[in-house]
Amino acid sequence: MKIKTLFISCVLGLVTAAPALAADKLDSGDTAWIIVSTALVMMMTPAGLALFYGGMSRYKNLLNTFAMTFVAYCLGSVLWVVCGYTLAFGPSQGGFVGGLEHLFLNGITVNSLNGSIPEFVFLLFQMTFACITVALVLGSVVDRMKFSSWIVFATLWFVLIYCPVAHWVWGGGWMGEDFGALDFAGGTVVHINAGVAGLVLALVLGKRKGYGKEAMFPSSITLTALGAALLWFGWFGFNAGSELAADGVAGSAFLVTNTSAAMGALSWMFAEWALEGRPTVLGVASGVVAGLVAITPAAGFVNLPASLVIGAVAGLIGFYAVVKVKPKLGYDDSLDAFGVHGICGVWGALATGLFATPTITEGARGLFYGNPKQLWIQFVSIVATAAFTAVGTLIIVYITKMLTGGLRVDEESEVKGLDSSIHGERAFEIS
Repeated sequence: MKIKTLFISCVLGLVTAAPALAADKLDSGDTAWIIVSTALVMMMTPAGLALFYGGMSRYKNLLNTFAMTFVAYCLGSVLWVVCGYTLAFGPSQGGFVGGLEHLFLNGITVNSLNGSIPEFVFLLFQMTFACITVALVLGSVVDRMKFSSWIVFATLWFVLIYCPVAHWVWGGGWMGEDFGALDFAGGTVVHINAGVAGLVLALVLGKRKGYGKEAMFPSSITLTALGAALLWFGWFGFNAGSELAADGVAGSAFLVTNTSAAMGALSWMFAEWALEGRPTVLGVASGVVAGLVAITPAAGFVNLPASLVIGAVAGLIGFYAVVKVKPKLGYDDSLDAFGVHGICGVWGALATGLFATPTITEGARGLFYGNPKQLWIQFVSIVATAAFTAVGTLIIVYITKMLTGGLRVDEESEVKGLDSSIHGERAFEIS
């Protein structure tokens, strides 16, 4: 009898321990998917975003826009492994920032795991998010910011703003762990964060020479459309990869990401067609990005019908923010980092509080599924992120100004173009 009881106890112990063991066991399928996702998200910055932003900038500043984007990725890659990862994902220090235990990735080995994937893979995946967030900010200030000032600003902002906010939401900090905010792949961490920072930087930097008085034609809508397509492609790794597993939730995130992007493009196009008289390729490309931004925080929490609504609304509010509201307010957000990423990021975070359903991710429940409190939590997370980013960015802007002797290029360089005046190069040979 004692032997039988002991046997049953052992079996029950193994069964109940199985989930815990599985969580710490390497899964080759999950690992392969996150490695692919990391490569997809990496491509989004020096390829997708550089083309998207570069094509919208004026021809005399196209290479400078590429340079700022490339350098943002390179700086982020180095800073992340030196101190960024430990600040974002190290043991929480009061819920605000991670500890310094993993400086230079100290203590992390080839055998270290994060769930079912190697920690090296996890930290590289997160690195690509950090890099693109910094690069998104530059969309507000192209055509007029000193390259040296951008390098200093990007370095300080990466360490002092991005890393703490990432910790709040994903690293065991107060916003995600304690408060319960939902942000699957970066509504607050990436888009609101970058959009608000870009707006603050643009306001301090001032308008471009001739802004509102002369036409500022994009250098190549073709490059912008190609960049949007590459961003769309890479975004599947961005959103579906954020499940950190090759499973049904990742598949659902993949589906709703594509659907929201397509709806964003269509709603922006039809709004522009109805109100401006023509459907532009730039509008379609911008609508794609608006839909992608809005679905990002919700991707692992909402179903297909919700993604149709999220994308459609994103295209409409993105269009109005960029085409109607910005000219009336008169601020110079060069490539609409705030208008698209900031505004549509806010909508996506709120939409998560409306449409999150436990049929996709257990425990995630929004207003329309019986949990009105989640919408309030999302609202508070938006306000907290925007406030911290705005104040912190403003401080960093003035530190940068002090260290570099000013943020802005001189008038002669701005008129001549930053490609030739800073880099001594030209994107196109124009006779």
